[in-house]
Amino acid sequence: MTTTLAPPAKPWTPAEFEDRLRTVGQDRYHDRHPFNLRMHQGDLDPDEVRCWITNRFHYQRHIPVKDALITAKLDSSRLRRMWLRRIEDHDGRGEGEGGIERWLRLGEAAGLNRRTLLSGETVLPGVRLAVEGYVNFCRLRSPLEAVAASLTELTAPDLMRLRIEAFERHYPWIASDGLAYFRTRVDQGRRDSAEALDLVLRWARTREEQERAVAALSFKCDVLWALLDAVQQHGARERV
Repeated sequence: MTTTLAPPAKPWTPAEFEDRLRTVGQDRYHDRHPFNLRMHQGDLDPDEVRCWITNRFHYQRHIPVKDALITAKLDSSRLRRMWLRRIEDHDGRGEGEGGIERWLRLGEAAGLNRRTLLSGETVLPGVRLAVEGYVNFCRLRSPLEAVAASLTELTAPDLMRLRIEAFERHYPWIASDGLAYFRTRVDQGRRDSAEALDLVLRWARTREEQERAVAALSFKCDVLWALLDAVQQHGARERV
């Protein structure tokens, strides 16, 4: 008796594929996390805000690391130049520049010590695990999956605008110039997501590749959610 294998599923159309990617962001992005909701409603106390800044910085400082790993996977000078700009965006071209520096200034505006932030000594174990998982994902997976995981940027610009408004309204004890990171990422996130989406739509030609791209984006949403889980649980323990 012979077994007839079912034919592979047909690829989604580009519009269907893009819609599935965007739906992941709409349904699973960390803007829906209870901690983020509390932040934007002005319900965090100063210690909770500082805890979030400290632990999110651990993620921020690893963005150029994962982008360097992605750059090494790209097979053309044009693509490598495009992705290298992301590293410059965060590391800057010189000392005192870039997104990591702006995040350090956010920490200082919130009353945190720069040296403590850079030491990482107060980063929560759950945050370390989540960030390490994301960096290793970009190290070990295909270029398609690594780039697709970055598509949380599709939703980030709207979150940045909401965050700026929330911090200005609810946390005036943080100096306005400390919010420079959020302001910069509105346009950068829009540009980065457009470039990455174009690559993913072109690279994923089979249904299997499309599904792997969607799974990669879902994984990245899980990373960001796990980071906030750790911060939220720490805050709950501190309040007991």
